Amino acid sequence: MKRVGKPVFFIVSILIVLLTVVSFTGISTIYGDKKTTYIKGGNDIRWGIDIRGGVDVTFTPPEGVDATKEQMDAARAVIEQRLVNLHITDNEVYVDYNKDRVIVRFPWKEGESNFDPEAAIKELGETALLTFREGNEVDANGLPSGVTKDNIILEGKDVKSAEAGYITDQATQKPQYIVSLELNDSGKEKFSEATTRLSQTKGTISIWMDDTMISYPSVNEPITDGKAQISGQFEAEEAQALADKINSGALPFKLETQNFNTIDPTLGMGARDVMVLAGIIAFLCIAVFVTLMYRLPGAVAVIALLGQVAGSIAAVSGFLPFIPSFTLTLPGIAGIILSIGMGVDANIITAARIKEEIYAGKSIDGAISLGYQRAFAAILDGNLTLMIVAMVLMGAFGPTDSLFAKILSPLFFMFGQSTAGAIYSFGYTLLVGAIMNFIFGVTASRLMLKSISRFKPFRKPWLYGGEK
Repeated sequence: MKRVGKPVFFIVSILIVLLTVVSFTGISTIYGDKKTTYIKGGNDIRWGIDIRGGVDVTFTPPEGVDATKEQMDAARAVIEQRLVNLHITDNEVYVDYNKDRVIVRFPWKEGESNFDPEAAIKELGETALLTFREGNEVDANGLPSGVTKDNIILEGKDVKSAEAGYITDQATQKPQYIVSLELNDSGKEKFSEATTRLSQTKGTISIWMDDTMISYPSVNEPITDGKAQISGQFEAEEAQALADKINSGALPFKLETQNFNTIDPTLGMGARDVMVLAGIIAFLCIAVFVTLMYRLPGAVAVIALLGQVAGSIAAVSGFLPFIPSFTLTLPGIAGIILSIGMGVDANIITAARIKEEIYAGKSIDGAISLGYQRAFAAILDGNLTLMIVAMVLMGAFGPTDSLFAKILSPLFFMFGQSTAGAIYSFGYTLLVGAIMNFIFGVTASRLMLKSISRFKPFRKPWLYGGEK
């Protein structure tokens, strides 16, 4: 058996304690009014709408309208832009193409008490006002002014479609992403006159959605056939986003509110506190149980389980500044609590195996080695099963741009996204818990138990389940 040094127990234990403290408190400095976060803690967790409170609303086209995928993407674009205009940046917007629905969730702001959700919902669902204007003059508030305010060249009704694509740059032979415009008959003549005039001075035509300028391309040549290209230093995603925004202004329908509900922040925070308390009680009960039943391996399992909980919190909070904080919902907290049970299960299986080997007459070192070796297959099967379930939940009910949704989309095309926030969070915490179980429940606990078993006071068989 490969021996583990005596200091390993203390090193691993100290690292787990440090991870636990830092994952809950974080590390940051405050200089004047500026706070610099080096490591994120529990206070940096983004709470879901079911905890923080907020609005959950579903928009649909009017009855009888069969919207295309492009129109639904355009509808999403206008809602996202309006959320930004309302300074609601912490939001979730999903499209269910199968049922022609746009699901929007946005939380209450901190300390918010007079927000009118019905007014915000009404504003989000209004048809976008798309305009093409001469120049790009703006006032101090970013609103059109001067020539730009007074000279509207096109409106949304004049635009037939916008499509992202690319052309090959002749100089570099690399793709150059563009947005192709096609105008209706109502806009061809107006656009021809404006581009003919502005091309002589290399002027610009700014594109506005409501009162927000979304682009301001230069006019290089007259465009008389109603087909134009907007080029620039676009990435593929940027070109598609611009096309979606332009299409949103040409939507032939107004979004209707199918249903919505609001959650009071007080109720959500109260539910969160109850769930956290339940988790603490569950952890303490498990710690007492495994220590009494399995003695030294049980005590080591408690330390490893503490590391697993800390690792789950770190994965949710973001831990490092360049990692985004994950939105944690009530089902997500339930996933963490459930993963605690899965984590202790791995340690119980191992401790029971060690106890059996002790009774079979094996030495302490041999019993520990065989216990972990023979328990690993069962632990692997259980956690792989849990990981598969978690990935199915994330792939089927997660955002369309999530990794698992992209990988598993051929299998889960029939699912909608109306429950994405809650179920996705639950699947994520389950998956993290399973991964942390391998790190702490298997690897860290084995290192600690092999290390501490080398100390003479801990080489008594009854400490591992044998008789005194």
